[in-house]
Amino acid sequence: MNESVQVEHNLQKQCFSVLIDGYQGLLEYRTVDEQTLDFHHTFVPDELRGKGIAALLAKAAFAYAKDHQLKVIPSCSYIATYMQRHPQ
Repeated sequence: MNESVQVEHNLQKQCFSVLIDGYQGLLEYRTVDEQTLDFHHTFVPDELRGKGIAALLAKAAFAYAKDHQLKVIPSCSYIATYMQRHPQ
C-alpha cells in the first residue's frame, strides 16, 4: 500500500474515504450520541482489495474516535475483526 494515500473525513456525510485511481474505499459511521459512534459499513472495491485500504480507513476512524474521546460500536464485521486484532 502506498503510504502517501490520504484518508479524508467528511463530518457531514459521516464517513472516512480514500480515492485511488478513480476507485473509492469507504468507512461509514453513525453518531449514536455525544459519546458514541457506530462504525456500520466498510467497503473497498475489488480493484483496491488486498492493499490494506480497509485497515487504513479503520486506523483513521479509530484515531478520530480516540482523539475525541468517543466510544465505538463495531456493527461492521470488518471493524469488529479489526478491533480484535488491534486492541486499543
